[in-house]
Amino acid sequence: MIRLILLLSPVFVTFFWTIALLGNNKKENTPRIFLSRFMILPLVCYITQFLYFAPLHQIYPYFDFAYQYAGSLILPVYYIYFRLLTVDEKFSLRLHARYLAIPAFLATIYCIGAILTPRNEFLTWLFDEHAFPESPYIRFLSVMRMILRIQFLLLVIITFAGNQILLHKYGERAEQFYSDSKDGKYNNSRMLNYSVIIICGASFVAVAIGRRLLMSKDTIIYAVWSISTVMMYIIGYMGYKQKAINPTFDLRNIHDELNQSGGTLNGAQKELLNKVLTRFDDEKIYLNSQLNIMDIVQAVGTNRTYISSIINQQYKQNFCSFVNGYRVEELKNKIIENQDYTNETLAECCGFGSVISLRRAVSSKTGMSLNEWKKHILLSE
Repeated sequence: MIRLILLLSPVFVTFFWTIALLGNNKKENTPRIFLSRFMILPLVCYITQFLYFAPLHQIYPYFDFAYQYAGSLILPVYYIYFRLLTVDEKFSLRLHARYLAIPAFLATIYCIGAILTPRNEFLTWLFDEHAFPESPYIRFLSVMRMILRIQFLLLVIITFAGNQILLHKYGERAEQFYSDSKDGKYNNSRMLNYSVIIICGASFVAVAIGRRLLMSKDTIIYAVWSISTVMMYIIGYMGYKQKAINPTFDLRNIHDELNQSGGTLNGAQKELLNKVLTRFDDEKIYLNSQLNIMDIVQAVGTNRTYISSIINQQYKQNFCSFVNGYRVEELKNKIIENQDYTNETLAECCGFGSVISLRRAVSSKTGMSLNEWKKHILLSE
């Protein structure tokens, strides 16, 4: 029973996110919508694996072709998802076909070979790789299966590296799909990349062991399928947290606009920045530990990309660092005025969510630990 539940758990998780990520979002071609379509590929893979290990061998052969296509395309499609988070506005077959062509071609060659193979040989070979060793059809399929496995390993490396490069160059844009204020850390986007690599690592271990040997290894099945379920849930949840950003504002275009003006703000941009500064200087909204960039967007009536770009251009820092600058200055005043305050009290009254966040901000802004900085401030006074 436990084995059956674990085999089905990633099926249920991927099916759930395939539906849930669609939601009622009316914006077409957003990363969130694309992620819901991506979930169809692992859903096909997990259904097929369930049929193999359940075992339901009489049904499995009908899914093998779909499994080969889904397994070959899952990583290239995930890379396209990251491109939609960073540099591409929408999915286009003309634009993205180059990432899908080779995996789709190799899967097609395998399927053609399977169709040409005598049916009894093919059905036997699916569950026993050592069957019919003299058959030219089976030898061809064995070579193609090995090629597909090597391709999978290469795609794991290429996809992870490609996603990391995109995050390094355009991480600010990727993180704008999340409403928290920690845009500069790119934690959400990195988690998306690490999660799929963990899944692929677990899958590769299972492939290396071989399905025939894996069939009797309950412990390994429990581990691999549990990891896959948790990681797929995380990917779906991170996608569910994403919010659409205004597509009429392109960060690169805004930077071009500012660069053409010599890096100085024009009248409209200065007016917008003044509105933001008023909220911080007069209203001290940074004291709200739950403050995020969307609160500022709604307060001044503009687009988050535009605010991020102006803050970055004017102060050479991201929104999170900008907010923490105000909080650290507030912290300095509190330390001078109330030397008996505990770190917990200081964190609460200065807008930090926790003492850990307070320590991290102080270290980032001053290069000193919190205790060192306290001593420095009091000695200066």
